Amino acid sequence: MHGLTKILRYLFRYKRFALLNIVFNTISLIFNLFSLGMVIPVLQILVSPANNAHILTGPAPVLSFSEKSLSDYFDYHVAGMVTHYGTDYVLLFICITFVSIMMLKNLFRYLASFYMAPIRNGVVRDLRNEVYNKILVLPLSFFSAERKGDIMARMTNDITEIEWSVMQSLEMFTINPLTIIVFIAALIFISFQLSIVVFVLFPITALLIARIGRSLRRSSTKAKNKMGVLFSMIEETLGGIRILKAFNAEKSALAKFFEENRLYTAIMNRVYRKTDLASPLTEFLISIVISVVIFTGGKLVLGSSHILDGKWFVYYVLLFSQLLTPAKALSTAYFNVEKGLASMERINRILLAEVSVTEIEKPIPITSFEKSIELHDVSFAYQRGDVGYALQHINLKIDKGKTIAIVGQSGSGKSTLVDMLPRFYDPTSGDITIDGVRLSELSIKQLRNLMGIVTQDTILFNDTVKNNIAFGMKDVPDEKVVEAAKVAHADEFISRMPLGYQTNIGDRGGKMSGGERQRISLARAILKNPPILILDEATSALDTESERLVQDALVKLMTNRTSIVIAHRLSTIKNADEIIVMQKGSIVERGNHAQLLSLGGVYKRLYDLQTFV
Repeated sequence: MHGLTKILRYLFRYKRFALLNIVFNTISLIFNLFSLGMVIPVLQILVSPANNAHILTGPAPVLSFSEKSLSDYFDYHVAGMVTHYGTDYVLLFICITFVSIMMLKNLFRYLASFYMAPIRNGVVRDLRNEVYNKILVLPLSFFSAERKGDIMARMTNDITEIEWSVMQSLEMFTINPLTIIVFIAALIFISFQLSIVVFVLFPITALLIARIGRSLRRSSTKAKNKMGVLFSMIEETLGGIRILKAFNAEKSALAKFFEENRLYTAIMNRVYRKTDLASPLTEFLISIVISVVIFTGGKLVLGSSHILDGKWFVYYVLLFSQLLTPAKALSTAYFNVEKGLASMERINRILLAEVSVTEIEKPIPITSFEKSIELHDVSFAYQRGDVGYALQHINLKIDKGKTIAIVGQSGSGKSTLVDMLPRFYDPTSGDITIDGVRLSELSIKQLRNLMGIVTQDTILFNDTVKNNIAFGMKDVPDEKVVEAAKVAHADEFISRMPLGYQTNIGDRGGKMSGGERQRISLARAILKNPPILILDEATSALDTESERLVQDALVKLMTNRTSIVIAHRLSTIKNADEIIVMQKGSIVERGNHAQLLSLGGVYKRLYDLQTFV
């Protein structure tokens, strides 16, 4: 029940509202008891009117805390009212009193719900905020090991499930136990002997319901996992729709989706059947209890000792029947919470995931780059089964103002190496320092402020051109944005857009070409004006004309900066101060262009393959 404990921890923030909810619910329940108690004088008037005169012949009873005393006191005063004012007046008085009590009961019931609303919505808001915040601080290795669609399912469907299943049930867990406790206390007061029967039979009912609830949670967990698979398939289909059509793979994709959807539907059928079983099963079990209560109570009323008065027995049965609604609602709430906790367990896989890239309590501030970046015997493993080390024993020094190129076959560890500089990952072993200070001792935010990153997969957001260029920066003047766009050769096509720099570029910049998106990304790096520039195959996916424009912008961007360039096209890095050649996670060659060609090794082979293609 760790998930429920976590939700209760959120509830503690709203303890003032929770207290008001409990107080108003309790007052409402007391008025409910009085409203049901109106049946007693009605029965006294209708069933035994001749006894009223007889009741008044004795002395006025003294009220004390017992069922017999309360019954005598009640009978005496009702009989007096009937004798003095007549039955019509007393019946009208009872009806007016009943309506007044019901009005007060429902007023306090509404006030209880009024103060429950900010609790229910506030807890879900806090949970949603915490999940999103955790997503932002988790290392990239978490996302490489998880399906994106499944993460999206947890952040949407699972949180919605908690909102509907758990939070809406929390009020039931407040009012229904209160109702049951108050009503049982009243039942014990009326007849302790009859209440013993209830105490014996109720736990048996609760155990049967709990057993089905545990089964429901298992089925619900399977359903959530299967929904994550469906989300992943949908996300992959939307991202690769062009390839699906190009390879005529629609039918195979459809067949796979239909099969997964069929399995999900079968699981959900079991979930709904078990959920729907809660109310009728509870009602049936309670009907058995009521039958036993009526049989036992009838013997107490009709027996020679007359342990229980007839009208109070009717009131007892009426009170007990009122337990049916909260008991059914409580069992339904329990089933819903079991479903919701299955979602909470999946969300906890995000919330409880280890954040391997953390900042120390008092990090060393860093506002400039003065000397060099050094990698000292760095090794790194993603820790995903038997993949092994992505980097092994890397030793590298990058002096300020130098351009370092990193080349090698796909999977040789180039991107992993540069991803460790802004601390997207931390080394498994070894150290990385900047100006002699380990990265782990620096402020992560200030470290990343020193770096501008341009990747092959251009990441843009569904926002305006200006906001994409000024991404992560506040209060940037328009002229600065335009200046950065001009340097990146982007101002010309931006000016032709319908709203210029205020034009929305669509999801991931889908309204622009690849070259235009890349130049927007370059303008973003230019505006940031970082001392360290990381270019991860920034031109490999562009056509010749776009590549020329982007390459020209890159030359301007790299001037007077420390640049780390990952490149597949070796012709673009001939002038680099040093070229690092990687293979299978290790550095196998290093030097400038001419030196590496003279070695006749891996670099020359790669260069010859590109030159003579």
